[in-house]
Amino acid sequence: MLVRVGIGQDSHRFGDEETGKPLVLGGIRIPGCPGLQANSDGDVVLHALTNAVSGVTGCAILGEVADRMCLQDGITDSSAYVRKAVEYLQPGQAISHVSISIECARPRLSPHIAAMRESISHLLGIEAEDVGITVTSGEGLTDPGRGLGVSVMCVVTVTES
Repeated sequence: MLVRVGIGQDSHRFGDEETGKPLVLGGIRIPGCPGLQANSDGDVVLHALTNAVSGVTGCAILGEVADRMCLQDGITDSSAYVRKAVEYLQPGQAISHVSISIECARPRLSPHIAAMRESISHLLGIEAEDVGITVTSGEGLTDPGRGLGVSVMCVVTVTES
């Protein structure tokens, strides 16, 4: 069995409270903070996941493809970008595990991890126990650690039979 690994990263700053845009992470609405600046819903977790899958397939989705989906077709749900990235997996390839590391000083994400794992596992068609999510405050060393936004690293393992 062949194993491939993709790494993805993305970061977004919080937007203005006045816009009323909700914060969406891992496909879940998170109360207590404004949404992230982006043309889309700004789901930085799903953006990093999209980049990680793109790292396996070599087909970059964020940027030109996602921008076209968002600006021309009006698709702002970041789960559509993940689904598009997964379309480029070759026959016999399957995502077997996802590891996500989120850095943010706010909001407190621990109560939402189980729901994010379920959401992502459903999106990818894998078991929730195959989605690992960790969160760090960043200790004030970076912009996300100072509460200015959210940064995410993601590793995807793809097996090929």
